[in-house]
Order: sequence, then C-alpha cells, then structure tokens
Amino acid sequence: MKAHVIVHRDFRIADIDDRLYSSFLEHLGRAIYGGIYEPGHPTADENGFRKDVMELVRELNSPYCRYPGGNFVSAYNWEDGVGPRSERPVRLDLAWRTRESNQIGVNEFVDWCKKANTKPMLAVNLGSRGLDAARNFLEYCNHPGGTYWSDLRRKHGWADPHGVKLWCLGNEMDGPWQVGHKSAYEYGRLADETAKAMRGFDKSLELVVCGSSNSDMKTYPDWEAEVLDQCYDSADHISLHMYFANREKNTLNYLAKAEKLDRYIVTIGGVIDYIKAKKRSKKTIGISFDEWNVWYHSNQQDKEILARDEWPDAPHLLEDVYNFEDVLQVGGILNTFIRRSDRVRIACIAQLVNVIAPIMTEDGGPAWRQTIYYPLYFASKYGRGSALRLVTDGPTYDSDEADDVPYLDISAVHDELGKMVTLFAVNRHPDSSLDLDTRLEGFAGARVVEQHDMVHSDLRAVNTAAQPNAVVPTMTGDAKIEDGRLRATLKPLSYTVIRLAV
Repeated sequence: MKAHVIVHRDFRIADIDDRLYSSFLEHLGRAIYGGIYEPGHPTADENGFRKDVMELVRELNSPYCRYPGGNFVSAYNWEDGVGPRSERPVRLDLAWRTRESNQIGVNEFVDWCKKANTKPMLAVNLGSRGLDAARNFLEYCNHPGGTYWSDLRRKHGWADPHGVKLWCLGNEMDGPWQVGHKSAYEYGRLADETAKAMRGFDKSLELVVCGSSNSDMKTYPDWEAEVLDQCYDSADHISLHMYFANREKNTLNYLAKAEKLDRYIVTIGGVIDYIKAKKRSKKTIGISFDEWNVWYHSNQQDKEILARDEWPDAPHLLEDVYNFEDVLQVGGILNTFIRRSDRVRIACIAQLVNVIAPIMTEDGGPAWRQTIYYPLYFASKYGRGSALRLVTDGPTYDSDEADDVPYLDISAVHDELGKMVTLFAVNRHPDSSLDLDTRLEGFAGARVVEQHDMVHSDLRAVNTAAQPNAVVPTMTGDAKIEDGRLRATLKPLSYTVIRLAV
C-alpha cells in the first residue's frame, strides 16, 4: 500500500503551545504515596520524593502538572494539606473511597514540581466549597506576605510565594458522580464569580472552566454553551476529558477512536466560536484537554479492591499495565492534539505515575517506563514549534466509530529555530506496510537525521519491573530523501518518528 503526503513550509496550523505536553497527579491510588513520594525508598531525597521517578518525569519535559484532582478535588479542603505534618487530619476521600493522610499538600507539591522541572496547575474545589475557599487558597499560594493567609504560608516554612498562574475552577462539574455536582447554569455562574474574585487578586491569572467530562454525556455540548454563556469574559480555557478503551479487542475500531476525539475538539471549537460571536468578544477561549489517556485494563481489579477493602490507604487503583497496542493509540491521540493545536492549548496526560500512567513503580522497588511513555516522550521532545497542515492521500477503512478512517495517522512539526521538521506517523493497518511518499515543499536540501520505530510482533506485549525494555523504540528504519521527496516504509501496526534537518 502507498500513502502520499505533501508537507509545505507555509501550510501552518498554529504555533504549538508547549503546555500541550503537560501531565496530571491526583490524590488517587499510588499516584502520590508510593508514586512521587515514598520516604523509605532507597532513592528518596531529604523530602521523601523518589529520585528514580523524578528522573523519568524530567525526561518527559512536562511543562505543567495539574493537581490535586480530578474527582478528589471536589470534596478537598486545601487547608488539610498545610502546616506541621503531625497535625494534619486524616480524611475520608469520597471520590475513590479511600483514606487521605494529607502528608503531601500544596507546598510539598510545589517543591516537587521545581525538582521535577515542571510547574503547578492547581485546581480549586467548586464542589463542596466555593469562591471563598478559592480566593483564600490563591492568597496563601501567591501573596508575598503581610496578610493572614500569606503569613500562614510563611509560618509553615515557605517564605517565598509560589507564583501559581494556571488554575482550574473545579473538576467535571457536569458529572452526577461529582461531589457538589451542578447544572451548567449553576456552575457557570459560580465559575464566573470565582474567576472575577481571583482576578481581583491578579489579572494575569489563566483560568480553566469545566467543559464536558466526555462527549457521551447527555448534556454535551449544551453544557459548554451554557457555561461559556455565563463566564466567557472571565475564563481563558475550557476543559475537555476523554479516555480510550478496547473492550471489544478490535484493534482497528480501537485505533479509530482518535476520530471521535477529533470530532469532540471540532464541536467544542464551534461552540466557542458561537458564544464568542454572541458576546461580540475579541477573545477566543482555548481548550484545555486536561485529562486524556487509555483506561480500561484495570477496571475489574479496581472493583475487587474497593469491594474487599473498606477505606484503604493508597491502594493499587487504576494501575493499567499498558501494551504495545496502546502505543499506537497514544501516538494517534498526540497526533490529533498537534493537528488541532490551533484549538488545544493545554493537554494533560492522566496521570503521571502508577495511576493510568506512563511511569510505574513498585513499593520499595524499581520505577520503569510503560509502553506509552515513548510516544509522549517523542512528542514532548520533538513536537515543539509550528504544526503543519498536511495534504494526505492513502487507503482508508470503515469502523464502528467512523467511516473512511485513514490507515496512516500522521502529523508534522516545524521547529524553525532548530531547523528541523519532525513527522509522527502511525500505520494502523494490521497486515500491510505503508510505502510513505512525502513531497517536501519549501524545504530544499532536507536530509534525514534520525528515525525511531516502535514495532512489536505481539500487540499485548508489556513492560514490567522484571522486563522494563520489552517494548522500546529502535533506530532501524529506511527513511531517505530522493529527488526532494521523503520515502520510508512504515511497518504494519507501527509508530514512527522521522526527523529531517531543513
């Protein structure tokens, strides 16, 4: 099979926001306790943070990390996680039916962010609480001193303000499962008033309001229209969430779910434009896709754990063990974000460690890269610059999700400063290679610098503590430039990164 692509220097989509490669940590399972924080671990630093995990996080170069939730935040009292650890209360977390020790709170998280080379993206509780707690939280974090809340932070040992600029106003408030669930009107009004109060403290804050938890919600997309109608002028971004599963064990249907993601983004982009026109506004709200990942492998295990244990501490919840097939899915998701980077300004893989995560750990033992670590690593490392609008022509297939799904899923990024073009390609075909024929326009003298391939004979192959390198990238491709055209063979069910010096 053949696939033809045109890459033109001037066919730009948008400058990619670096925050497209951000992450997420919630007080859920072993994401915090046993994930980033394990005081008795052989690699633990003076603050109890696992240095082996920290090194893997640094490699991902994740610009921001969203915290502390997630469903957890909707009944969270941020005050419980500050002050002397010996005095912090143990609480019941209603979202995940576990116990929360509060040994990690906002101050420790900000310290971890600095060490992990990322920045905090904080969420406020608009479920069980509201405007007053949010403004106090902001003052505690960001005011230098001389007021009650800022002096309390200083008393707790953090003299300098944290300077957090990116804030989420609640989480998934459209979901009936959420503590403090609200209607779109109720939430939109609360978000608007909370945003105005927070901007009264600092006009330069970036604020994210809640969109739909997923595109299958009965209130979608009316929810976005009503929420934005109430708070368009005071918001900067609206959040979207989506998780991906292959419960039917059908690879082609599974990989076609990226088409559903694309429709989701396009639809909400249209809602944004509608409310913008209705408000006669000059501002365009961005999309913060601040929860996304594959999530289904651990569902049965999670049910058994929560049925067996009553209010456990940091249980092994949502610990999906990712396989090679998931590499292809994550590669397609990231390609979608790149191609829609004119809309999606922030995206956070959910989550970062242990809980549906690219990094896995054993308590007291090693940390390792799951299979999905690699497409995220490559996109974060090489997917910064300008997204290019590609013209593609190749074979397609029909799926339960959509018709005419291309076997070739591809995106391209031009790093003008570094004089590089990077192509990220997924061949979805289960049996046939794709002969990639790419016409390069405006890139005279281009040459292939490197090619990374991820291919495996077993779609169910996984990385484990015992075999952490069972599924890894190789550099064995055949990409070459001939007569101003890039030619390469993309193997069946493969993920490929091709780097060109231009």
